[in-house]
Amino acid sequence: MKKWLPLLAAILLEVSGTLALRAALDHPAWYALVAVGYLGAFGALSLALRAGLGIGVAYGVWAATGVALTAILAAVLFGDPLTATMGLGIVLVIAGVLCVELGSQQAQRAEAEKPA
Repeated sequence: MKKWLPLLAAILLEVSGTLALRAALDHPAWYALVAVGYLGAFGALSLALRAGLGIGVAYGVWAATGVALTAILAAVLFGDPLTATMGLGIVLVIAGVLCVELGSQQAQRAEAEKPA
């Protein structure tokens, strides 16, 4: 759990920064949140990596969750389109990340079972 909390923070900060970027097009004051969001996201991601989360898993979960949340929240907040095809794409991205995570867990178990 210790390695997943910083990753969750990285995701939320990155999504906040991205949505603020969209808001800043009309109100430039939002650029401050853009900077805080992106800098904070990379800082939190580095904490997740230091806690032992593998880069492939961390980046995959971060990117996929960020894409999904950004698309959904942009539709809610800004009226951006969210079609059935886009929804299917989000589901496929999440499924792909789950496959990477499951594969990573299998690799870790196999490594732990190797004789020293």
